[in-house]
Amino acid sequence: MAVKMTTIKTVGVIGAGQMGNGIAHVCALAGYDVLLNDADAARIDAAIQTIKKNMTRQVARELIKQSDMDSAFARIKAAKTGDLAPCDLVIESIVEQDDAKKKVFADLRSTLKPTAILASNTSSISITRLAATTDRPDKFIGIHFMNPAPVMKLVELIRGLATSQETYDTSIAFVDSLGKTIANAEDFPAFIVNRVLVPMINEAVYTLYEGVGSVEAIDKAMKLGANHPMGPLELADFIGLDTCLSIMQVLYEGLADSKYRPCPLLVKYVEAGWLGRKTERGFYDYRTDPPTPTR
Repeated sequence: MAVKMTTIKTVGVIGAGQMGNGIAHVCALAGYDVLLNDADAARIDAAIQTIKKNMTRQVARELIKQSDMDSAFARIKAAKTGDLAPCDLVIESIVEQDDAKKKVFADLRSTLKPTAILASNTSSISITRLAATTDRPDKFIGIHFMNPAPVMKLVELIRGLATSQETYDTSIAFVDSLGKTIANAEDFPAFIVNRVLVPMINEAVYTLYEGVGSVEAIDKAMKLGANHPMGPLELADFIGLDTCLSIMQVLYEGLADSKYRPCPLLVKYVEAGWLGRKTERGFYDYRTDPPTPTR
């Protein structure tokens, strides 16, 4: 049987990038002990500093108290893979690539206790397929946080074919305890949010590629014409163009429909290493203030 909600005290987060540090932040504020892991120890240190900065901002905005921050921050510890043994729940949040995720799950086999639940924060990859590569497919589930996790209210919950009812019920209680709202999604490519959102971004890139509008015009049109808080190309830079491309490839391969074909311009930007904010260049150049369009 899966662990009951009352026994989840320690949460492991694998991947200390933008999503991982946000998940660790949210879990610590909710009262969980958090073990933060990454293949690159320097990324863990950077993530902890990011969490401190973001929590400090929440205190300044009076969203949380200083005492909440102090106790939450103290609950976050850096961890090697072997240190994850006490975890009752481990959430994988690394690069959106099958093989990389499968390697993480393989490395955990000798570490996790039998009762631990294993979750993936994947934004598009089959939960059933990932679960099948683990030693606990019945205790495997998709828990997909939105970016940035401390701010966004939604979490998509995705059951794989083998996910047990106990694992599902425990995951619902866990997400509820974080103060998040759940959207249940079936295990199909990109689930709900990215099934709708990323093809829109891809279409915006096609609109740029075909010369229908400039970067500025496309983003302005969607912000003022559709009341979007952020234009699609600006949003792509925020998400990461490599992540957008990975999701489009999952959709294209998983659904075999030409409407999901990644735009060649998106592919070109990723090949150039212009991945958005994290590399300081994407559809905008973030080395200038304000950022300037790169096309």
